[in-house]
Amino acid sequence: MPDRDNISRGLLVLLFVCFTAVWFGTLDYRKLIGPDEGRYAEIPREMVASGDWTTPRLNNLKYFEKPPLQYWATAAAFEVFGEHDWVPRLWPALTGYLSILLAGFAALRLFGGRSALLSMLVLGSAFWHNLIGHIATLDMGTSFFLQLALTGVLFANAQDTQENRRRPWMLVTWAALALAMLSKGLIGLVLPGATLVAYSLITRDWKPWRRLEILRGLPLFLVIAVPWFVSVSLANPEFPRFFFWHEHVERFLTKVHRRYQPDWYFIPILLIGFLPWSLAVVQSWFANLFGRPGREDGSRIFHSFQPGNFQPRRLLALWSLVIFAFFSLSSSKLPSYILPIFPALAILAGDTLANISRRALLLHLLVATALAAAALALLPQAAHLNTVNAPADLVPRYVRWLTVAAALWLAAGVAALWQTLRHRPLGAVLTLAMGTFLSGNIALLGHDILGRSYSAYDLAKDIRPLVQAETPFYSVGMYEQTLPYYLDRFVTLVDFKDELAFGIGQEPDKWLPSQEAFIARWKQDRDAFAVMEPGTYEQLQGKLPMAVVARDHDRVIVRKPQ
Repeated sequence: MPDRDNISRGLLVLLFVCFTAVWFGTLDYRKLIGPDEGRYAEIPREMVASGDWTTPRLNNLKYFEKPPLQYWATAAAFEVFGEHDWVPRLWPALTGYLSILLAGFAALRLFGGRSALLSMLVLGSAFWHNLIGHIATLDMGTSFFLQLALTGVLFANAQDTQENRRRPWMLVTWAALALAMLSKGLIGLVLPGATLVAYSLITRDWKPWRRLEILRGLPLFLVIAVPWFVSVSLANPEFPRFFFWHEHVERFLTKVHRRYQPDWYFIPILLIGFLPWSLAVVQSWFANLFGRPGREDGSRIFHSFQPGNFQPRRLLALWSLVIFAFFSLSSSKLPSYILPIFPALAILAGDTLANISRRALLLHLLVATALAAAALALLPQAAHLNTVNAPADLVPRYVRWLTVAAALWLAAGVAALWQTLRHRPLGAVLTLAMGTFLSGNIALLGHDILGRSYSAYDLAKDIRPLVQAETPFYSVGMYEQTLPYYLDRFVTLVDFKDELAFGIGQEPDKWLPSQEAFIARWKQDRDAFAVMEPGTYEQLQGKLPMAVVARDHDRVIVRKPQ
């Protein structure tokens, strides 16, 4: 991309401020939805309520599926800011935002200023990074600390790094690995280690191993990561086997979590998730995996690699490949698992966009604009779709939001094409990036129309004044993840375990195993509430005295008549 256009520093600062305002300013617009947002809001709420920050609990049951770093961050934010819907999203938003800045910093240090700006634009506007950065889930924090560890390795091994600067960057890596382990478990060590092995075997570059600073780095890692694992194991002797065996070995090798996605599951997620830059990402990834000398109109897009020399582009490409392959081979797959490859691929794509010709850039922009036009043309048909968990009348309302988002994406694409034809390639990328970033946020904000169907907010709002702290509240044949959070209390599970099976096994007195046990308990209670699906309500209607106090299309809340 020849440097024929200049963007004023003042304009860049203004756009950066606007980007930041939109990134953080939209966190409170949507209500929390299940399952993830309800779960990762409720566990920190219970930490604050109980004062026990060692043993994670969900619905007052031991919950050992993940380490506590994000729970701690959210619980601390609850203590400072109070219980608001934006607080559980603050940690993903903050780490996602820092991830964009870190990608720019790494690209600046390795490849120059233009690559840095373009890397930030690619990552900041990538649909999946934007989306996960605004949802309360654990993957963004994990991705950031893995990215920080990778950045430390890149800087410690860069050829122009002074010798006295290599050690501090490797210590940053060790600290980041510890925080990644406290975010998601052993993948914080396994994925970086596997990547470094693959890199050295392929490039015959063994110097990174001599620069690991194990004698200083390993103690730092242990000091940060180990204390919680020791303390939680001492308080809960059942923790080590469940966490390390069930949640790591069995999750990877078996279908214990009942996920049956095919091996190619992450390919469409990657392509859709990197819109509007998918073509640039794929091109840059393959070019740096299978590097060879080559030029296009005088611009180097394929880089030659010399065995034995440090190759940052190859390391970024292999990092992405190892993580992508690891989760593709895993027996447990969720869409957000491949998020850690996004920063590395964004840096490669930004570097590619900084060096491609105007004709190649036009091709990338044409593809992105054509996809926007196709989405805009197909959306009217989507208005007639029915979803399992949302009333049919909500879908057309959300489609209107999506139509506005697609129209903005299309307009940004057309404007970017025009700027490219006017020899303003940097302005073109900036226009498309900001346009698609806003487009993605419009689509996300509009999802609250459907999201209310996945949230207990409206139900809880109606009944919360009626429910006293000592009043029994049962959840019959289901567990609505956001209900305890919005009610600010636990519910007693009836004939339902799912992910709480381990906690129930440890404290079986906290649940009821059957509807018969529930019926007997209900008859004994002076006052009680219960939530259930409409079908369950119809089954129990003739067996129990119940008065409906709130309901929606797939949940009914009843109270024992007074």
